This record gives sequence, structure tokens and C-alpha cells, in this order.
Amino acid sequence: MRSRLRIGIAGGGLLGRLCAWRLALRKHEVTLFDAGDFERPGGACWTAAGMISPLSELVSAEPEVYRMGLRSLELWPQWIAELERQTGLSASYRHAGSLVVAHPLDKAELAQFQSDLNAKLPAGETLQWLDRAGVAALEPGLAEHFEQGLYLPSEADVNSRLLLQALLAALRQSEVRLVANTMVECAANRIHWNSGSERFDWVIDVRGLGASRKMTGLRGVRGEVVIIETSEVSLNRPVRLMHPRYKLYAVPRLHGQIIIGATEIESADMSPISLQSTLELSSALYALNPAFAEARVVETSVNCRPALPDNLPRVTREPGLICANGLYRHGYLLGPVVVGQVLDHFLREEKHAA
Repeated sequence: MRSRLRIGIAGGGLLGRLCAWRLALRKHEVTLFDAGDFERPGGACWTAAGMISPLSELVSAEPEVYRMGLRSLELWPQWIAELERQTGLSASYRHAGSLVVAHPLDKAELAQFQSDLNAKLPAGETLQWLDRAGVAALEPGLAEHFEQGLYLPSEADVNSRLLLQALLAALRQSEVRLVANTMVECAANRIHWNSGSERFDWVIDVRGLGASRKMTGLRGVRGEVVIIETSEVSLNRPVRLMHPRYKLYAVPRLHGQIIIGATEIESADMSPISLQSTLELSSALYALNPAFAEARVVETSVNCRPALPDNLPRVTREPGLICANGLYRHGYLLGPVVVGQVLDHFLREEKHAA
């Protein structure tokens, strides 16, 4: 018979919610702590574009990111289907690939990206080089402005905010105990806060930058995004614009909204978005299609991604404590695999007890 464990999880972002959900499904008693509000998390998970793009990352990231990303592409549809069945809420998962484009003056950037990608491309992966008609078939809103593009059909994306809301609903349905607005510190078998502490069979620390005092080498990487709303131009999938100065991504959301971003600054500064970044993101979006000039800016957001020196995630274990951190800008790309590494310990323990 499977033993029911008392598990305390510190950090209510993507990793914390996924861990709590999967452990609750296995009938463990779970308490989830967060320094902020569960309805609108303050971490990078809330502002992220939710791209699940192992091919796009293959050029600049470690090969391990690509391999883990492929596994996430297998896990996300399964997990999201379970989540949607449980809650009746949509996470708006989309497996429509992604498109990389460049203007004629920057076509060398696109050619270099394709060359670098081909050099690392494993057997079996496919890219599709598109002419203007091919771009138009995938993205009619870009047809007049781009004469070529690169289609990465295996990639996907998820609406991060809808997913986080669905996970929160699932946690409540599963009677996970939620402790909000509480700064905590983690130790083996115990979670501490200002006015007390609590003992658990296991503690899982997934606090991101909240674990900076405990995890050597953890740093913040600032990202800035703008969300616009328009009825003038629509996109069907994530689009990346190659440019000598920045690599813009534009990811369509519901109700005519598009989240755009490009910035990556080595800083844990959480002050509002800079004027320079706003101008660069706006001009890059305008470069995709001048009709975006009539779009309305509905939100600007800043986040800091937790990163380790090698920009790879790390899962460590000691008796009574598991720590997972360092997802960098790959939270939604690698999240399910990192959570799987955390859960492997409990699966082994269950098999041993059987």
C-alpha cells in the first residue's frame, strides 16, 4: 500500500504548481507556500510567453536543453489533457510550430540561423524553408512583408496565464493547502517563516530567485515584455524576427492580444520596463507589419528568470529536502522534465514501499 507523505513545497510558480498537482494526484498531503498571491504570481511564470521551442533554442543553448525540450513536447499534451479534464478549464495549448522571418536587408541573419541550426540538427528533425507564398499560407498577416521564412513544425506554445489558473483550480479541487504571502526558508524536513515553522516528511524548494541566499551562483536575468491588442493583424503561432540587434518574439494570445519580447539583461532589477526597451520592442513589432501601429498597449511587464552559471536547471537531493532551480528562460520548455526529475524520487520510494 502506498504511504501518504506530508510534503511542503516552497514556491508557487510553474514548478511549484506542477509538483503540487502531480503529488496530489498520487494522494500525498501537500502544502504549497508562496511569497506572493496565488491568483497573480509575481515570478517569471506569469509574464512568460509560454513557448515550447527546443529547435529555436538549439542554436544558442546547450544540447541538453534541446533533449529535455523534446521530452517536454511529449509530456505537455498529456498533462494538459489531464488538467483540462479535471478542471474543465482550457490552458490553450497549441502545437502549430513556429515561424522565423527576416526582412530582405537582414536575410543574412536568417541564413546564419538556418546554417547554425542545420549544423546541430539531429537526424529526423525537419525544417521547412518557405518562400513568400509559404509564409502567406501560414501567416497571412505577414505575407506582404516577408519573402522568405523558416518554419519549425515541431514546436508548440501554451498560454502561461491560463495554465497557471487551471493549475490553481486543480490544486484547490485536490485540497492542496495553499499558504500565500509568506516568505519562507527551507531546510531538511522543515519550512520556516517569521512566526513559526512546520515539519514535513519532505520539503521541495522551487523558489527561483527566492532561494538566492541558499543556492550559490544563482542570478537573475531580467526580461521585459509588452502585451498589445489589435484587430488589424492576427498571428496563428509564435513568430521570431531575426535582426542584428535583437531577436524579437511575438506570441498570439486570445482576443487579439499578442505578447512581444526580446530583451535579456544580466540584472535582477525589477523596476518598470525601460523606455529604450519599449521603443525597441515597438519598432520591431512595427517591422513585422506596419498595421501594428494601431495596436493598443494593454500591459508592460518585467520579470527576472533564475539562472545558474551554466544556464541549465539543477535538481539536488538530500534526506528530507529536494531543490530544483535555474530554469533561466526555459521555464515552460523544460518545466515538465524538471518536475519529473523531482517526482522520480517519490516514485522510487513508492515502489520500495510496495
